[in-house]
Amino acid sequence: MKRQKSFENEKPTLFLVPTPIGNLKEMTPRAIEVLNEVDVIACEDTRVTGQLLKHFDISKRLITYQNYNEENSSKGIINLLQQGNNVALVSDAGYPLISDPGQRIVSEAVGAGFNVVPISGSSAILNAVVASGLIAQPFIFVGFLPSSTNDCVKKLAEYKPYPMTLVFYEAPHRIEKMLKNCLEVLGDRKCCLAREMTKMHEEFIRGTISEVLAECDGLKGEMVVIIAGNSDDYEKDIDMSHLLQMVNDKMDLGMSKSDAVKETAAATGISKNFIYDLVHGKDRVS
Repeated sequence: MKRQKSFENEKPTLFLVPTPIGNLKEMTPRAIEVLNEVDVIACEDTRVTGQLLKHFDISKRLITYQNYNEENSSKGIINLLQQGNNVALVSDAGYPLISDPGQRIVSEAVGAGFNVVPISGSSAILNAVVASGLIAQPFIFVGFLPSSTNDCVKKLAEYKPYPMTLVFYEAPHRIEKMLKNCLEVLGDRKCCLAREMTKMHEEFIRGTISEVLAECDGLKGEMVVIIAGNSDDYEKDIDMSHLLQMVNDKMDLGMSKSDAVKETAAATGISKNFIYDLVHGKDRVS
């Protein structure tokens, strides 16, 4: 077990600093303060982050941290922390780790006993969900779907039974193909396409998947797609083996069967009674 009291020790810290998703006025005072105070800033693209720092008159050493060089970059950042440096991790826009690099270094920094401190800020996911007009909670953030149609369809099929609102990222050159796949696999559910959020041309297109699809030709900008969850009989469609595995996993962490069932119900939206009936009378779920 590791217990981190972020501001009650003098350990070097890895700060996770979100950056504006469009409007630079959304950079928080605390984020600016942290970037001014750390020793090194790790970023996806030094040119993009360099422009951001220039705008806020921040001068710091920049190093790159990207998916393709995560192994070497993580070693370098851990080395910097071991030398007593504080490091800020930023992405080009939005939160690090959310469809952006950062997972490996966070895991390694936690494992090495350093502080990992998140800074509040812009979030394309939350912006889109709360303004979508669809049920905001609970939701599942899927991120980018696979690029191949076959893999995309398989991934969508995994999420088809769930009653929670589904949230995806998508690029403009793939949006039509993605929505066609969604229409085929999920059916014509309620949908919202949010694009260019916080920018001059911010737009929310709300309707069914087919209606949104009809409007997306030629659209530009990074996009968030929010789709209503399954309103049919979820309990008939759910993959029981997956549901039971969730209960087992929680029991493996030391939870009682009762608590494991309650947490699984909260996470999936399935009634507790249904899950209790599923596992009733078994000392070990199987």
